[in-house]
Amino acid sequence: MISVIVPTLNSEADLAHCLAALVPAAAEGVVREVIVVDGGSSDNTERVADAAGCDWREVKGPRSERLAAGAQASRRGEWLLFLPADTVLEASWHHEVQNFIERAERAGSADKTAAAFKLRFEAFGMGARVSEFMAVVRSRFLGMPDGSQGLLISRRFYQSLGGYRPLREMEDLDLVKRIGGRRLVFLRSGAVCSGRGSEPGQSDSLISGFRKSVARFCVNTLRLPPKALLKLHG
Repeated sequence: MISVIVPTLNSEADLAHCLAALVPAAAEGVVREVIVVDGGSSDNTERVADAAGCDWREVKGPRSERLAAGAQASRRGEWLLFLPADTVLEASWHHEVQNFIERAERAGSADKTAAAFKLRFEAFGMGARVSEFMAVVRSRFLGMPDGSQGLLISRRFYQSLGGYRPLREMEDLDLVKRIGGRRLVFLRSGAVCSGRGSEPGQSDSLISGFRKSVARFCVNTLRLPPKALLKLHG
C-alpha cells in the first residue's frame, strides 16, 4: 500500500526511532517498503537502515534530489509517504492512514488529494507549544504544512505534479503549493519532531518556525514562487 521515503544525512540516532514507529504498519502490510536515501553520512546511518531491512540509496545532493530519487526507486507502494528522519509517527497512525487511503480510492479522489500529519514537538515548555501553534496556523489557515509533518500522496498524483524539484531548500513548500490547500487533508495522528532538524544545519526551533510561517505567507498570500524566496534568502 505505502512506500516510505526517508532522506538522511548523519541521522543515526533519529533514524532508529523513526523506523521503529513504522514496524507495526509493516507487520500489518500497510507499509510495503522503506527507502532510505542518504546524502553521504559519516556516522552509522547506513548500519541502522540495514538492520531495519530498508532499501538503501546514496544521492549526494540537496534533500529535494534525495526525496525525488527515493520516489523514483520505490516499487511496491501505490502511495508514497515522505518522512523526515527526525520525525516519529504516533502509535496507530497507520490505521488512520489506511482509512484515509481507502476512502480516497472509493471516492475516486486518490489522484487529486494528499495528507499530512499534525505536527508535535517532543520538547516540553512554552517554546515547543508556540511552535506547534504556528504549525497549525501554517497548515490550517495557509494550507501549507512543512516537511516535518510528513506528506502522504498517491504515486499518480505525485507524478502528475512533476514530483520534487531540484531546489536547495523549501522543496516541501514548493510541492504543497502545487498540490493546493484545498486538496490537502490534515490527519489527527501526530508526527512528533525532535526539533533538532533532520539534517545538520536544519532546525524546527521557534525562530525556524517563524521563518517558515513567513515563507508560506509569501508563497500562499503574496503569490511569490519558492524559487524567488530562495534568491531573496541567499
